[in-house]
Amino acid sequence: MKAELDIPVFHDDQHGTAVVALAALKNALRIVGKKMQDLRIVVAGVGAAGVACSKIFMTAGVKQIIGVDRQGAIYKGRKENMNSMKEWFAEHTNPEGIQGGLAEACQGADLFLGVSGPGLLTSEHVQSMAKDPIIFAMANPIPEILPEDAKPYARIMATGRSDYPNQINNVLCFPGLFRGCLEVRAREINAEMKLAAAEAIASLVSDKELCEDFIIPSPFTPNIGKIVAKAVADAAIRTGVAQVTPKG
Repeated sequence: MKAELDIPVFHDDQHGTAVVALAALKNALRIVGKKMQDLRIVVAGVGAAGVACSKIFMTAGVKQIIGVDRQGAIYKGRKENMNSMKEWFAEHTNPEGIQGGLAEACQGADLFLGVSGPGLLTSEHVQSMAKDPIIFAMANPIPEILPEDAKPYARIMATGRSDYPNQINNVLCFPGLFRGCLEVRAREINAEMKLAAAEAIASLVSDKELCEDFIIPSPFTPNIGKIVAKAVADAAIRTGVAQVTPKG
């Protein structure tokens, strides 16, 4: 569909979630002092959202991602429970060819990102992760691990829920992103525009505000839509997909 249309096509639950997850990760790394290219990430749930998050992380510089589904780790050569999306995932992730289940995947991981189902991650899994583990447990309404169970072992904890700190909510992305596209009549939404949106969202948490319980801004942050829109519009112009350039 994207190739057939000359207008932006964007799946918010997929790419909107990925943009906000990347924004949260950028700020989490400011706290733990790690770099994108050095991270080891476990992605639980290799559906649309899991693949979109993995792709944007890879575009941002991450090299080590292990996807896990009900069958276990996804690796090159796996035959069971595969489809075209998982075949792509097997070809482009898990360079060490790690096999086994979630326990094996979590060993030494810096980030667990869950877009799967409730109760999947245990405190033992978190304890096996690298120093200062980051947990993004985004299943709703019940996350992969409750913050109360992860907190003793995780440095940073985020969920998709509004009743806990650090809500990774795609509403932080799509109003501003769409506005930016419309302002320049962008023909598409490319990777650079998504990265720009993530950077704009991350920048709204100041150095003074940044802490383990505040890595992502509130949807009620003043002018968040305008700030994201400008970043997206500028990226569209810079990458040649804008059809008009706003005056001023």
